[in-house]
Amino acid sequence: MREETVFCSGKSGREYKYWVYPLGSPFEAVPGNYCFVKEAKPQDYQPVYFGESKDLSERFDSHHKMRCLKENGVTHIHAHKSRDDKQVRLTEAADLVSKWHPPCND
Repeated sequence: MREETVFCSGKSGREYKYWVYPLGSPFEAVPGNYCFVKEAKPQDYQPVYFGESKDLSERFDSHHKMRCLKENGVTHIHAHKSRDDKQVRLTEAADLVSKWHPPCND
């Protein structure tokens, strides 16, 4: 796993810290937020889809938006552990979607 981190700001101005993982990386069974991204050039990531999960170890290759993700050239997943409170995770995802308008969150 990579040690690289990125910060992504939401419409609210709040910044969220994410760790960068290559597509297909395994995750712990913990709640968290994630973002599928496309690396346009080295360390220049474009958000394609923001989401949350009660269990980040669930397989991302069967994600309900996989067709859209592939069409948009996803290369990495940004993720971080979050509280067990689903509303906190949903609020974070909505804040980020409101600012970035990623193509697969429509």
